[in-house]
Amino acid sequence: MKKMIKVLLTGVLFLSLQVINAQGSPDYKGGLKVKFDDDGKKYLRLISWAQVQGTYNNDAAATASKTSFNLRRARILMFSQITDKFLILTHFGLNSLNAGSLSPTGKGTGSQLFFHDVWAQYSLGKNHAIGGGLHYFNGISRLNNQSTLNMMTLDNNRQSWATIGLSDQFARHIGIFMKGKFGKLQYRVAINDAIANGLDARVPAINGEIAYGGVNLLGTKDAGKTYAGYFDYHFLDQESNFLPFKVGSYLGGKKIFNIGAGFFSHPNGSVKMESGNLVGEDVSIFALDAFYDTPLGDDGSALTAYGVFQSNNYGENYMYSAYGTGSMVYGHVGYVFAGDKTSTRFQPYASYGSNSYDATSDNLNVFGIGVNAYMSGHNSKLTLEYKNQDFGSTSRSGLTLQAMIYL
Repeated sequence: MKKMIKVLLTGVLFLSLQVINAQGSPDYKGGLKVKFDDDGKKYLRLISWAQVQGTYNNDAAATASKTSFNLRRARILMFSQITDKFLILTHFGLNSLNAGSLSPTGKGTGSQLFFHDVWAQYSLGKNHAIGGGLHYFNGISRLNNQSTLNMMTLDNNRQSWATIGLSDQFARHIGIFMKGKFGKLQYRVAINDAIANGLDARVPAINGEIAYGGVNLLGTKDAGKTYAGYFDYHFLDQESNFLPFKVGSYLGGKKIFNIGAGFFSHPNGSVKMESGNLVGEDVSIFALDAFYDTPLGDDGSALTAYGVFQSNNYGENYMYSAYGTGSMVYGHVGYVFAGDKTSTRFQPYASYGSNSYDATSDNLNVFGIGVNAYMSGHNSKLTLEYKNQDFGSTSRSGLTLQAMIYL
């Protein structure tokens, strides 16, 4: 406990030094934008960001160091339009590069860049578009469509990315999507191919066992397609739906109140053993959520709040890693202290999630508390977060300091 307090005080001191040295917020104008015409309607835009972490893990093994470093994300995103009738987007990078995934010559699997998104999109008029490729137009909830550029918490709620690695590649599917809006109601729907070699490679051997491996075990005819959609009604300011990435916190830059609902369906996505035969089980997930972000006056203070209820059905009594048939309740809230928007601002926050599973009476409860120091909004910030996770008799906790810059 003393070591934890020592690390916490060191992190707070580091944040304080950043406030002393902050010289104001530069005028960020959307990153590097190459214009192909005088009015900027034909362009190529590039965005780059990096998130670097140092973590103290109080529960590390006796032979392991309690402190470690991690390149959480290193990404480049670029998109282009030469007419508003179509768009192409490419997004590549790597995740969680650390001592365990580094390789001597940089050629190992963990060291490699890969495509997160590549899609082409065509306009169907002013408010609607259709597209296809490796895309992020997901269903279920706002957090299942979360941008990693502007999260309020250190990272996304893990259980909200409910199909990651099971039916998709890192929260992306290959398929077709349609997105748009009817007045204040925004929508996104998609039909996709499910991944054939997902994380759950188990093969049920006895009655009652179940695995998320429908494509691999039953074939694409019976289990090859997934369906998803998310719909949110914008009561106050209207958010952009130009790209699929949902903002985590506007820091009071907008007045937002949205209520959303979404779903994910994968017929025969899971497989169980029944009387010696492999039988498909439908996967269905749906959620209801609400997002609120508002300035609290003219002094720079602001409030961000989010809550979601999610029902997860991966098949009867399914459990694997972070996934399980049952339900989830999650929420977070943050407050930006009053201050000059051109100088460093602080945003303390707290998050809590409770996950129940049909297969066990134990709940997975995750609590987080942290603070963001914004030196130039989300473009340059430090985040210090303590997180505790309890599941049955197992408890894990850690303290992480993250530096993030995106341009």
